[in-house]
Order: sequence, then C-alpha cells, then structure tokens
Amino acid sequence: MNINNTNNNEHKSGFISIIGRPNVGKSTFLNRVIGQKIAIMSDKPQTTRNKVQGVLTTDDSQLIFIDTPGIHKPKHRLGDFMMKVAQNTLKEVDLILFMVNAEEGFGKGEEFILEKFENIKTPIFLVVNKIDTIHPDKLFSVIDSYKEKYPFKEIIPISALEGNNVETLLTQIKKYMPEGPQFYPADQVTDHPERFIVSELIREKALHLTREEIPHSLAVVIEKMEKKQNDVVHVMATIVVERDSQKGIIIGKQGGMLKEVGKRARTDIENLLGNKVFLELWVKVQKDWRNKMTQLRDFGFREDEY
Repeated sequence: MNINNTNNNEHKSGFISIIGRPNVGKSTFLNRVIGQKIAIMSDKPQTTRNKVQGVLTTDDSQLIFIDTPGIHKPKHRLGDFMMKVAQNTLKEVDLILFMVNAEEGFGKGEEFILEKFENIKTPIFLVVNKIDTIHPDKLFSVIDSYKEKYPFKEIIPISALEGNNVETLLTQIKKYMPEGPQFYPADQVTDHPERFIVSELIREKALHLTREEIPHSLAVVIEKMEKKQNDVVHVMATIVVERDSQKGIIIGKQGGMLKEVGKRARTDIENLLGNKVFLELWVKVQKDWRNKMTQLRDFGFREDEY
C-alpha cells in the first residue's frame, strides 16, 4: 500500500523534532516508534539531557526523530545547555511535533513553548499524548484550548504508552516529509554510540530506584567498555552525584541499592548489545557539577556539538 500516493520509486526522508514540556511522554513515544529502548523513561521531569536521535526505516521512507530535553526555564548551567539543545533543533528539522499531556490544560509552560515558535516556518503538529488517561469527552475541550492558540498543521491525539493512534500519526508525518535519500543503514535505530545508551540505561535505573531521594544531580560516565575473548562485554561506569548524602543513598545499606541498580541495568544492556555483560559500578561526588562547564563537558554535555 502506498501511503503517500506517489510512485514506487520515490523515497521520503526527513528529520522530526519532538518538543514539549518535561514528562509529557516524548521518550515513551520515541521508544514506541523505534520498537526498542533508546531514550530513558522516568516519571521525573527533565530526564532527557542530550538530543536523542531515533531512526525508523521502512520500504519507502526513513524518519529520523529527535527527542529533545523538555523545554523549561533553566535553573543552572545544565538547564541552559538542555534549553539550547531543544531550541536549536527547531531550526534544523523538516517537521516539529509539539507534544502535550491530555491530562493537563494549557498553561504557562505551554505558552512559553509556543513563544519559541514565533519565527519558525517549519510545519508543526500538535500531538495530544496520554489520551488513555482521560475520558474521551474531555479530549475535545483540550484540543479546542490549543486550536485557538496556534495554527497547527495537524492535531493528532495518541497514547504513546498504549500505542493508540501512533500509526495514524506516522502516516501523517510521512506526508510532510520531502523526497530524499536513506541517511542511515536500514538496521540502525539511533545515531548515538553504544556507550551513550549504556550510560543512559544505568542512569534510568538509578533514577527509578531512588525516586524522590535523588534529584537530577546524577550523571553516569562510562570509564571502560570492551568485549573480552569469551564475548562477555566488560563495562566499568561511575555514577556521579553532587553531595555525600546522595552517594550514601545510591550505595544503600551494605551496598544493596548499587547492586540493584547494576542488576537492572545489566539486563537492559545485555538486551541492547546481545551479549553477556559484566558491569562494575562506582559512585563519586563532584560538588555542584551542573554549574561547572568543565565537568559538564567531561560528562558529555558539549555545546559545540549542537
């Protein structure tokens, strides 16, 4: 079936930026579309720090999705970096998906993002996510509240978690993509190196297990990652926090928390790499690292790459 009503020789490709407030489900959507975990998911806001590219390749198209950090007013240098990453993607893509939470009405956060669209000529879709959490009757009023704020090219309600209407959204996205080549090999699902994804999987488990006890003052640095002769991948990683008290929480009583982080992360890393993994974790304190540019660069937050 030819979705785009074009001849079979035409191949479409393009870049799509996923923009929205923290915790609206951008990473969940990206993982749903790509079919495997490449972006970490957490119910804490501002989980994504770098832009994560996910590649969806079909017979007639290649869609490159960019999951950006949630747009918010920054409170530290790391926040400044995250905002620059999110805003810079608006200038370099073929389509923007403005994702909102169906449970929450239009507020100052959404208004703040719409202000960033003022001089943008790129087509913008409104994607109303988490429709599985509200009564269908409420959806119309949510959509109407956004319609009057901005002339969106398309408005599509979805549930990234359940998969509702995601295929419809993908069909509409293809219609807005230009004719173009296949930028990545068909079996490649992200442009990030494996080390980056491994560090993100470890960080995800630490965030999940510590819940509210550890805020986003946590980074993971892969010190070493190599495959041994028996095909076991040896990963050495350091979890960096800002305070001694946070170090104690991450390690846990008799090292129990750190062991659990390692156990859960190892399962995901093995699924990613397709090999057995030997994972060693350490915890280190770097006071106030989110406000120090040298340490931000050391941990992979490099402005010159964006």
